[in-house]
Amino acid sequence: MKPAPSVILFTVLSGMGFGLLAFLGAGFVQPVGWLAFFHWGLGYGLAVGGLAASTFHLGNPQRALKAFTQWQTSWLSREAWASVLTLVLLAPVALSDWLGLGWPRVTGLIGAVACFGTVFTTSMIYAQIAAVPRWNNWTVPAMFVSFELTGGALLSGQVLPALIGCSALILALYAHKTKGDVAFAKRGQTLGKATGLDQVGSATVFEQPHTSPNYLMREMIYVVARKHIARLWPIAFGAAAILPAVLVVLLPYHLLTFALAALIHLMGAAASRWLFFAQAEHVVGLYYGQR
Repeated sequence: MKPAPSVILFTVLSGMGFGLLAFLGAGFVQPVGWLAFFHWGLGYGLAVGGLAASTFHLGNPQRALKAFTQWQTSWLSREAWASVLTLVLLAPVALSDWLGLGWPRVTGLIGAVACFGTVFTTSMIYAQIAAVPRWNNWTVPAMFVSFELTGGALLSGQVLPALIGCSALILALYAHKTKGDVAFAKRGQTLGKATGLDQVGSATVFEQPHTSPNYLMREMIYVVARKHIARLWPIAFGAAAILPAVLVVLLPYHLLTFALAALIHLMGAAASRWLFFAQAEHVVGLYYGQR
């Protein structure tokens, strides 16, 4: 599928933002005063900024509020509600840390759990799409949650959770790549099945059904060169998980260490998410003979 920059920004930034908010809400780090304002502001800024970026991919961004109306059937709607409720739950804790009010962190603990629930709903927007075999499995939620855990741990300066997150992320990325590479073939979809002509023989494309690309062809069919895949996967593994873990272990415990590790992780997350979309093959491509 076409890797839209707005959706890449949405999934990467909101994941890191909710990750940081989860660690702040759970009390892994409890800054006070203006330091708390900076930490909470960074978490809210990344989360809200990522969510805002997603609206640019809508055909009519002004109708974004309608996403809240389909929560019974739509994971997108559930994500909208989960994100708003999570941000509201964490607001009193953020205010308490900033102003030194000393309020109980009960809502913070609930909000921390809700942060991971929100990212899970984001992952299910893609994992529930049966028409994209590469996404339609458990590795997508595992990967999204692992990115959230790693990004949040790095931004909050937590060594052990960061190492756990990096390890989980390596496993999740490997599982997603290996399982995804064979997912389309295992699904057994063919041009004959897509057109309904498999009952009369082997189907091949004689002429394209359109004289120019339509919406489906522009958005759902994207061809990425194998050389780009070969280059980007090592970057995704190395920058997103391996190098941040090495930096956290070898360099002194310092703000700059975690800032550098988080920046490198962000670059790896962007590369991984670009591949996530670019390598996703929608079965509609079979109808056009473009697979």
